[in-house]
Amino acid sequence: MITEQGVKDLLNTSGYIADDAIATAVFLAIHMEKPILIEGPPGVGKTGLAKALSSALDFPLVRLQCYEGIDEGKALYDWEYGKQLLYTQLLRTQLDTYLSVSADLREAVERLSAEESLFFSKNFLVQRPILRSFLSEKRSLLLIDEIDRSDDEFEALLLECLSDFQVSIPELGVIEAKRKPLTILTSNGTRMISDALRRRCLYLYIGYPELEREVAIVRAKFPDLCGDLAQQMVAFLRKARELNLRKPPSVSETLDWAQVLSIMKATQLTPEVVANTVGVIAKHQTDLQKVTELAVQEMS
Repeated sequence: MITEQGVKDLLNTSGYIADDAIATAVFLAIHMEKPILIEGPPGVGKTGLAKALSSALDFPLVRLQCYEGIDEGKALYDWEYGKQLLYTQLLRTQLDTYLSVSADLREAVERLSAEESLFFSKNFLVQRPILRSFLSEKRSLLLIDEIDRSDDEFEALLLECLSDFQVSIPELGVIEAKRKPLTILTSNGTRMISDALRRRCLYLYIGYPELEREVAIVRAKFPDLCGDLAQQMVAFLRKARELNLRKPPSVSETLDWAQVLSIMKATQLTPEVVANTVGVIAKHQTDLQKVTELAVQEMS
């Protein structure tokens, strides 16, 4: 049985440095078979956690990217109308056959009607991500990404799925999951998630990591990067996040910057290095200016 430390070790093998809160949430989600709702700023590793878990646990990743207007036809299931139309044409050719072997038209129609039930059988069912993860023979990792981009109606659709791990299809009835997927929902907090959905999930908040963990994240991804430089750049980025920027640099920007500095074979940060690469960590003109000025203050 996997332990919290085992979760940490597994994630480490996939290059994801987890703290105690993350490891505990994953440990509980695995053993309780409950979804995790993860909130936090963009770029701090919410989606990355799902990908790392999928790789570490060898669970196939099934990803549903949410957006405004998403509905059950994109998330749960749909019908394959083209194949149904083709089947209709085949039935039409069957009518003559039924007429020839039936006592009258009523019997022929009854025989034909029996065939119509196949219109809404699993033969014509298109499995969208949630249903696909439920019907997977192997336990999968279901990532419902950026749930805050969807609307209230879509959240309501998820309630049955995430509490009972089943999907109700009017034409077929209730379809239960063969294997309950390890389910992760992420939210950047652009919209408040309903209490009903929160109640069905464990909750985890991932914020900006502590300095030591962020340095470890950089070192895990770029082991060739000078240790002192990794420490220096992370410390600088932590100060940059206090500048009230329009878009504070997240962990993903930290990793992008580490990659750039590695490519440039930099050994230390200077105002010139920051000025030449600031577009990697700042995404608005006013932010560029503030970060560049910070570099001059800190490094001159």
